[in-house]
Amino acid sequence: MSVRPLAFITILALAIPVCAQTAAPAPTPAPAPASRQPMPTSIATHPDWPAAKNPADVDTIEHLMGALYDVISGPAGQQRDWDRFRSLFLPDARMGVIRPDMPATADKSARPGDATLFTPDTYVIRDDPFFKANGFFEHGIANRIETFGNLTSVWSTYESRHAPSDARPFARGINSLQIVHAQGRYWIANIMWDDERSGLTLPEKYLKRP
Repeated sequence: MSVRPLAFITILALAIPVCAQTAAPAPTPAPAPASRQPMPTSIATHPDWPAAKNPADVDTIEHLMGALYDVISGPAGQQRDWDRFRSLFLPDARMGVIRPDMPATADKSARPGDATLFTPDTYVIRDDPFFKANGFFEHGIANRIETFGNLTSVWSTYESRHAPSDARPFARGINSLQIVHAQGRYWIANIMWDDERSGLTLPEKYLKRP
């Protein structure tokens, strides 16, 4: 009898248990693609952001604009509904005011032009004390609306008064808004505004409804 086949059988018998003991581990599931994970600034990552208090505030662009002017308007001391105000905006929306160059006067130094951006929450902190001490009523007198897909640009001419009965506004200007449609409603993404002033008068075309 040859010993070679016996040796081969012995080696095979010893190798089988070793292979069984060194089986490959189960594969680790691949992470979800980045495209499936919400961006940090998306609506989905702000579950605590206030929902629209009134669905009719956000169902059309016209209603959204009306709600924006309505929620900041009222007599001195009237508490504004700031949760309603916040709910009109995307969670990471921005607001901004444009400041023109100001020449030096007898009691003030010259001031260069500037643009200041802030969040809706900063607006609340900044203006709530003013509203507690002063009447403020603002409304749009003409809105120019351009829409493509879910993106809308609104050029809104506004007038501001201390009381609805005031014959003349104390301020007029343009609110420039970008609005988006998402999750079945409209949201304000940003607002920038500039006031009418000496040397800058609203042209007639911005005082009429298109």
